Amino acid sequence: MLKRKTIIRDISWLAFNGRVLQEAADHDVPLKERIRFLGIFSNNLDEFFRVRVATLRRMIQAGPKARMHLELDPGRILEEIQERVIQLQEEFDRIWNEILRELRKQKIFLTDEKKLNIQQQKFVLQYFNEEVRSNIVPLMIESIHSFPVLSDKSIYLACTLAKKDKTIPARFALVSVPVKSLSRFIILPSAEGEQSIILLEDVIRYCLPNIFSFFGYDQFSAHTIKVTRDAEIDIDNDLSTSMIQKLEKGLKNRKKGKPVRFVYDRDIPPSLLTYLVKRMGLSHKDNLIAGGRIHNFKDFMNFPDQVFVSQKLRKKPFTHPQLRNAHSVTNTILEKDILLNFPYHSFNSVIDLLREAAIDPQVTSIKITCYRLAKRSKIINALTNAVRNGKQVTAVIELRARFDEEANILWKKELEEAGVKVLIGVSGMKVHAKLCLIKKRINNVNRHYGFVSTGNLNESTAQVYGDHCLLTADSHIMADVNRMFTYLESPRTRLPYLKACKMLIVSPTQMRRNMISLINKEIRNVLLQKKGSITLKLNSLSDEEMIGKLYEAAKAGVEIKLVIRGICCMYTENKKFKAPVQAISIVDEYLEHARVFIFHNGGDEKVFISSADWMQRNIDHRIEASCPILEKNIQKEIKEMLDIQLHDNIKARVLNNEQNNQYVNPRNTKKIRSQVEIYNYLYKKRGKQLVPDFYLP
Repeated sequence: MLKRKTIIRDISWLAFNGRVLQEAADHDVPLKERIRFLGIFSNNLDEFFRVRVATLRRMIQAGPKARMHLELDPGRILEEIQERVIQLQEEFDRIWNEILRELRKQKIFLTDEKKLNIQQQKFVLQYFNEEVRSNIVPLMIESIHSFPVLSDKSIYLACTLAKKDKTIPARFALVSVPVKSLSRFIILPSAEGEQSIILLEDVIRYCLPNIFSFFGYDQFSAHTIKVTRDAEIDIDNDLSTSMIQKLEKGLKNRKKGKPVRFVYDRDIPPSLLTYLVKRMGLSHKDNLIAGGRIHNFKDFMNFPDQVFVSQKLRKKPFTHPQLRNAHSVTNTILEKDILLNFPYHSFNSVIDLLREAAIDPQVTSIKITCYRLAKRSKIINALTNAVRNGKQVTAVIELRARFDEEANILWKKELEEAGVKVLIGVSGMKVHAKLCLIKKRINNVNRHYGFVSTGNLNESTAQVYGDHCLLTADSHIMADVNRMFTYLESPRTRLPYLKACKMLIVSPTQMRRNMISLINKEIRNVLLQKKGSITLKLNSLSDEEMIGKLYEAAKAGVEIKLVIRGICCMYTENKKFKAPVQAISIVDEYLEHARVFIFHNGGDEKVFISSADWMQRNIDHRIEASCPILEKNIQKEIKEMLDIQLHDNIKARVLNNEQNNQYVNPRNTKKIRSQVEIYNYLYKKRGKQLVPDFYLP
């Protein structure tokens, strides 16, 4: 078999999740954060199975036509995934056991139903009767003709009921653990200086006799099980059905999606496991994975803070220095461009901008795209208040934002009820661009201002996601933003508006062509003995044509630097490269989410921020916007922040051909943790000096 031109996307993603697991293993990371990283790892893996493993399985079922874009058979990829997931899970278990030992050293005990003292037993029984009992409905599964559909976001206790003298046949039952209604973690009465926690499922285990004893049984056991389902939403082509109806139908069907993984407590009785597998219609090809006692570890992202005596507090976001004492965000932007860098800069500046627009008598309209929003969105509040103040408000709500579909349907209804004009995207393409256009009438002249961002308009995730947001009134940029909204208002007839963008580089009409042209220019320059360099910061790099152009550039001698958080399908080591490719991934307290493209361009550097990764879906099948940075001082700021990241030697891993997550070798130089250094770099612009602190909890 010929060597693949690129690394398998799914294997590269597993390598990224391995980097998340490394954070959980790092003893320099506080214990609370190590537990949180285990939760992130678990949540990531769930989504991986719901989406990627499910896709590969559908390819197998669809036959050769669906496999034509893969160089390897999807069945072989699934086998390698299974092998690597087992290795990762073994490492996960090792780290968790180590963390449990560390917790015990700090007098924090995660106890179970068998280790309760008398006081704790009374507490658990009372808690069960007052809080839990009304939230559970046990299912006697042997009495049910059709086996219940198990939710892939829930955990279940598979119970065995028996009689010591065997006068009654043993029976099986299922109990759904009600983590949506109750906390997974219950803090128990404990001795002075100690903290004891019991999980909700262990409360139920302790109280099994209270649930089932009236059947006459006196022996009870319960083992945790979990199902992960295919999360793809199939949208039919019934023209008489609205997109909302199709999505709602798809969401219902998702809950019944085909299982792609079944995880069970490895101590489960073989007879119960065999029964469950048979009743659920599973086979050994369905990723049956023996796990530990605890599943749905994603809940551990919310492990109770109060049990830790000493905690380092996360450094707070601060207001951008040019907005710090400004009377108006709007007036400042009308004078000059401002780059907000989240989570270092406060997201409140974006909210303030929209609030000002909502009440400004001179503002006539607001247009905005919304992909993922906070649960209690202040963005929505500002938009609805703008309508009340007589503004024309248009919001593009992307209903197909994966796992946010239900929330976005509700936001659509709320906005429409308030009088907002809601657009629901483009057929066949997700609207992923992050844009805002505000029209203001000043001295009988229309001025446009707003922003182009790399991240979602979500004040919650803006506290932990690293993103850039350009606040600007540049007439050329805003003219293109206006063209994009004109297209979005009528995508079937106004495609020329999208193609006419001059400053923004837009997907799907321009992105691939323009990026290839910029790479080709770097190649031509080095062939003319001039400097050529490309610096890319991305979440994912998997598009084969773009990777092929980077190979061509590296072979010609173009200097290439990559900061890729997640998937990197490019082989970064090749003897034919005239200049070595520097490629790193940074996984730390904040999620690196920004996309930045820098091209040397013969000395007249081109710097872009973008909503788009270099994946085929982003380049060809989504509405995306890459925005040039025109202000030299902002260009300098972006380049200096990227330079700090490229010199990270604490949280940076080398993206080599093996993707084995080796840390960058510090080589006895100054230790640089880029997220801390960038915080300090930006904070110093306020005129205050910081003492370096190598942890951002």
